[in-house]
Amino acid sequence: MFAWWGGLVSRIRFVVVGLVAAAMLGLAGYGIGLDDHLTSGGMFDPTSESSEAGRLADTAFGRNHDADVLVLYTAPDGRTVDDPEFSRTVVESLDDLPRRYPEQISGINAAYWRTETGRISGASAATADRRHAFAAIALRGDDDTAMVRNYRAVQDAFDIPGVDVRVGGLQPVAGALNDTIAADLRRMEVLAFPAVGVLLFFIFGGIVAAALPLIVGGLTVFGAFGIVRFLTEFTEVNSFVSPVVSMIGLGLAIDYGLFVVSRFREESAEGYDTPTAVRRTVMTAGRTVVFSATMIIASLGGMLLFPQGFLKSIAYGAIATVSLAALTAITILPAMLAVLGPRVDMWGIARFRGTEAAKEIENGFWGRSTRWVMRHPVKIAVPLVLVLVLLILPIGNLVFGGFSEKYLPPDNSTRLAQQEFDSLFPLRKSDPIELVFVSDDTSAIGTLWKQASGAPGLAEPFSVPSRSTTEPEIFRATAVLTDSDEAGPTIEYLRGLDRPDSTRMLVGGVPAMQKDSIDALLTRMPWMIAAVVLVTTLLMFLTFGSLVLPIKAALMSALGLGSTLGILTWIFIDGHGAGLLNFTPQPIQSTMLVVIMAVIYGLSTDYEVFLLSRMVEARAKGASTTEAVRIGTAHTGRIITAAALILLVVVGAFAFSDLVMMQYIAYGMIAALFIDATVLRMLLVPATMKMLGDDCWWAPEWMKRVQRRIGLGEPVLDDEHPRNAHTVDLVETTPVTDPITLRLPVVRDPSAAQRPSRTDIAAAAHR
Repeated sequence: MFAWWGGLVSRIRFVVVGLVAAAMLGLAGYGIGLDDHLTSGGMFDPTSESSEAGRLADTAFGRNHDADVLVLYTAPDGRTVDDPEFSRTVVESLDDLPRRYPEQISGINAAYWRTETGRISGASAATADRRHAFAAIALRGDDDTAMVRNYRAVQDAFDIPGVDVRVGGLQPVAGALNDTIAADLRRMEVLAFPAVGVLLFFIFGGIVAAALPLIVGGLTVFGAFGIVRFLTEFTEVNSFVSPVVSMIGLGLAIDYGLFVVSRFREESAEGYDTPTAVRRTVMTAGRTVVFSATMIIASLGGMLLFPQGFLKSIAYGAIATVSLAALTAITILPAMLAVLGPRVDMWGIARFRGTEAAKEIENGFWGRSTRWVMRHPVKIAVPLVLVLVLLILPIGNLVFGGFSEKYLPPDNSTRLAQQEFDSLFPLRKSDPIELVFVSDDTSAIGTLWKQASGAPGLAEPFSVPSRSTTEPEIFRATAVLTDSDEAGPTIEYLRGLDRPDSTRMLVGGVPAMQKDSIDALLTRMPWMIAAVVLVTTLLMFLTFGSLVLPIKAALMSALGLGSTLGILTWIFIDGHGAGLLNFTPQPIQSTMLVVIMAVIYGLSTDYEVFLLSRMVEARAKGASTTEAVRIGTAHTGRIITAAALILLVVVGAFAFSDLVMMQYIAYGMIAALFIDATVLRMLLVPATMKMLGDDCWWAPEWMKRVQRRIGLGEPVLDDEHPRNAHTVDLVETTPVTDPITLRLPVVRDPSAAQRPSRTDIAAAAHR
């Protein structure tokens, strides 16, 4: 199929370039304004008790807007908030807000001063010394997307000249997170794109060759934004999807472009004309890209097993991005190569542009270093495994946490405002615990309410249950916790209370929703791991025809992922480098852990596929295990290293993020890429395969029959040069040098009677 497709793309190259470019640009145009359709929600488990409590409360009492925007006013030195001039200035500002922004602001929920639209006013909204007072401002909107959009429109409207005003609350915190994400994207555009372009120039030695992966990367990212924009019409999509799409899309698309362009130049260096080189490139590198993307999608698809909308939206966006990256790598990229042909090396420096033929590659640095590794497999593998295990040990300190303003930098103005508000008004925190009663038995509700007020960890007893005016059987009571991070005992106590059959009591509020979300993750995580490993193992078997190779790949990926999580725990929970990176040590946000696991495991599988594909290709042509490992590593070593370096540059732009959630992924990927591209692929994989020997290729015979029948195995490309039409290319360029393998003479004359057949070569390699 790939041979047919490669030939078709080469023949209709101008049509393919035009159609794919138009489609991608159309998606990019549709994706303009995506930020206005994204949400800050989806962090919690919608199937949990706490989420059900929230839905019942919203239905019966309307959406709670008490903590949408909390504005803290501080009087000048020597004065109080009762000062007539100060009071008049603040009240005029508060009265003016609903008039200026009627579509975004519905009114003032609470304030120390009496206002035109204020529902509550009084001394509880000021400190005892009357130096500080606050106002709670309600935004319009019945969902997170609308409220985020409305706050973005009014976020600069609360400042008053000459007055110390600090803005906190749920929507300002969410808005600060969104602004940080937008700044991260701008940093990537300003720093990563040019840096990657320079890097590609030195990798390829020419402007044209370097531009191709950049073009594909740009089309992929902006096209993916269009797909994500389409998804917002059907489901809520979290704003965090934008940096994930940018980082994964740009990195993978450029990596795929690097592999395809490198293979094309390699085939051209072997003397093939442009149509043949394009076809062979699609049959090999293009096929590997498709299978690699499929396995990454399988890894990312594991996030769909979780109920949180945040994880689902990240999965949708990342899957769309990876799919587009693979699509462009086998459509517009080979079509552009077919158009350019030898001109792909235009506008370059000969010193960097030189493309080596297969024999030169296999006898170069990577070939020699791999040969050295395989001479000392045990001495190399054992210490490396021990080091990786030591890096895994800090995982014992791994703690999960929920969403809070602490994900912003310690000096962020919104975070400081929220922390000061919580300190001055501890009983007005924006994350109270909530009880929702469903019953018409008020006596039973009263009994439960009294028992609930005895729960540990409460800063004050629960408020008197209020009855809904529209749903008279629904009551609600709230209380503030002394420490929201230690809500577990409180929630367990409340849920352990005996309830009469006539009464339901649901425990809700942000602390309960965070706990339920973490519990859902821990429950489903083993299923995600099992499903991802099973699917990727099956796909790798169908690709490579070996059961040992995918099992080895899974173990290698587990070592890399475990050591990466250990490094993240050591940094972000234990706090090493907190001052340098400007973050507060804290539990890792639970949903982010799943994202990190899915992304890193997928990337690890990606590089494994590219490495093993060249090994299996060599093995299928008759090379011994030792030679197949050396050939595969030699041909992919430089490319995998370059690909990892490019992805490091892209990810590095996000390493400077002010958002600790973004730093999780950035530093996690940096650690994973370094470990994967050096320790695992270039050292541990060759050493392990050398120790396994021919057992690397083992699979039950019945499974091999199934694999051959499905026909997804690695293709064997014969030499298509007219002068060597019947000579196996591998044997012509790479003599088998395994000491236990029969050396076969290379016969270049196709008419020679003693020329060995491919069957003879394969049989000799297995001896």
